[in-house]
Amino acid sequence: MSIPEKIESPLSELLGIRYPIIVAPMFLVSNTDMVIAAIKAGATAAIPALNYRTLEDLRTAIQTVKKAANGPLGINLIVNKSNFLYKEQLAAICEEKVDYIITSLGSPEETINMAHQHGVKVLCDVVNVEYAKKVEALGADAIIAVNNRAGGHAGNIPYQELIPQLKKACSIPVISAGGVGNGYEMRQVMDIGADGLSIGSIFIASNEAGVNDEYKQACIDYGSKDIVMTTKISGTPCTVINTPYVQKLGTQQNWLERLLNKNKRLKKWMKALTFIKGMKSLRKAAFGATYKTMWCAGPSIEHVKEVKPLGEIIHQLVSEYAEVN
Repeated sequence: MSIPEKIESPLSELLGIRYPIIVAPMFLVSNTDMVIAAIKAGATAAIPALNYRTLEDLRTAIQTVKKAANGPLGINLIVNKSNFLYKEQLAAICEEKVDYIITSLGSPEETINMAHQHGVKVLCDVVNVEYAKKVEALGADAIIAVNNRAGGHAGNIPYQELIPQLKKACSIPVISAGGVGNGYEMRQVMDIGADGLSIGSIFIASNEAGVNDEYKQACIDYGSKDIVMTTKISGTPCTVINTPYVQKLGTQQNWLERLLNKNKRLKKWMKALTFIKGMKSLRKAAFGATYKTMWCAGPSIEHVKEVKPLGEIIHQLVSEYAEVN
């Protein structure tokens, strides 16, 4: 397996990495070991701030990565009202001087302003041109184009349409998120104009991921056809593996949940309660032995055949990418 020394791209230049790959922030899955391994393999990785129950735990994680690896670390921040810790997390992230923040599910204006004061770059999740232009106008350093093949909170537009649209409308780097499970798919997305990639689901089955063996094995046993959308976790459509438990539970909110979500006064609190309840279900499934298996993943698990070191997965990606001329 021949591994290229470097893949030149706007993302590689923006973050100072050899390969234009962000190991995407995955709730409960991403951890310091994964970030350290990604950096040492020539890429970068981000962790959701919500993976840590306290601000002290978040600070400790950032400090741990900085001591162990010399490369860029990112933190994913939920910037809407469902994240009650948003302001405190933002302050801590900026004080610890991470390299970049990935914003999701809300307006990034306050985050961009504070982060730039501390020399921290901001990459914003977007699902369409309209929102991309808004975050670029606010000063975002790059946009993460979340397409309809992404794991977690996916978009609605195929990358074949979304990437060219964003490249035409915006002048900052466009990073594609969703549907890449090997280096050949990586080449396809880059050739269509992407400046880099955010890849998540194929790293769930890595040695460094701290989730249980059942979750990793599910990524091997199931494929792209087994990924379904559910609103049961956060109120926002989210991709999960269609296990027997998910089939029994259903993927849509019940009539009472839908009714409360439509009430302007109660919507904020209902969404927050749904989020908290859903996160608890995911935590039990990810770390404990339980029949209640609610596992987040995207269609790219189609390419997961075994559990491997994260660095080996990255090197396989870039090797396959280099094979296609």
